[in-house]
Amino acid sequence: VQLVESGGGLVQPGESLRLSCAASGFTFSRYAMSWYRQAPGKERELVAHITSAGSNTNYASSVKGRITISRDNSKNTVYLQMNSLKPEDTAVYYCYARNIGYDYWGQGTEVTVSS
Repeated sequence: VQLVESGGGLVQPGESLRLSCAASGFTFSRYAMSWYRQAPGKERELVAHITSAGSNTNYASSVKGRITISRDNSKNTVYLQMNSLKPEDTAVYYCYARNIGYDYWGQGTEVTVSS
């Protein structure tokens, strides 16, 4: 099982980034997917969640309206489109897959928002 995040980097406030998480080793379409983040010195927090078929999404209040989660089950990939980035969005972003009795984490991709 692998979850491989990509797309992180250093951006200026107001800019955008698109994170990707490529999954392998399990039946991706049966798993709900989430993005979490962990800022330095803080606990890991849920950013966004999408159901297995992509029909429902949920967002943390701090990112609602700026960040969109989506998935392509034909490519075994989940995305996080982040717009209007703020310095407080700086964190390591993790991909998370969950089904009944099973869950997997990616290794994370770092996002830094700074001028």
